[in-house]
Formats: sequence, C-alpha cells, structure tokens
Amino acid sequence: MLKGFITLWASLLPISAFSAELLMVHEEACFWCEAWEDEIGPIYSKTAEGKFAPRSKIDLVDSKNDNRIANRIIFTPTFILIEKDQEIARIEGYPGEDFFWALLEEALNNNTEYTAPEN
Repeated sequence: MLKGFITLWASLLPISAFSAELLMVHEEACFWCEAWEDEIGPIYSKTAEGKFAPRSKIDLVDSKNDNRIANRIIFTPTFILIEKDQEIARIEGYPGEDFFWALLEEALNNNTEYTAPEN
C-alpha cells in the first residue's frame, strides 16, 4: 500500500523535481567545507536552486568509485552538478557565499532547464 502511494506521489511531481542533483564532495577537517555548511547548508534546500538540484554529499575517498564523476577531484569542497547520472558541470572550491550563488546559477542556467525566479 505504502509503495503504491509513494509511486503515485512521485508520478505527480514535475519532471524537473528529479532532473538534477548537486553532489558535494567533502573531506574531514576541510575548513571550506565547514564554511559552506555554516553559510549555505542551512538555507540551500529552501532556495530555488536547492529545490531544482537537491544537494547530496560524498566523501572524497568514496568519490573515486562514483561513476557519475567525470574527472578526478582535486579540491574540497567540489560541487558537481549531475543530470541523468552524469556530471554536467562543477564548481571547485568554495569562493564564499556571494560567488557560490553566482557560479551555481551560471552552471544551472548553462547546463540544465533551470530558470531563476524573478525577484
């Protein structure tokens, strides 16, 4: 019964609800990973970008076995935009809150069907 309800609920969601994912590659004791978590983490899922591309996390060591990642990760954090199980864009490092949002919006606009909301 529950499985049927979940399937029905998922079928009612817009396709864009599942179209992209923002994969955050992090590692323990990473100062910039912690800065992102403090500054962006609490609000990310509430933003238009976060709703379009929900964030997931993977440890740097585990990322080596993730087939969706196209190239080696050099810096943490690295944010990989994934669509249809493959990397379509990335942001290497965390340049601060203002630059992060601009870079993310650029990556979404250039590589997905994302449209920024009008203010």
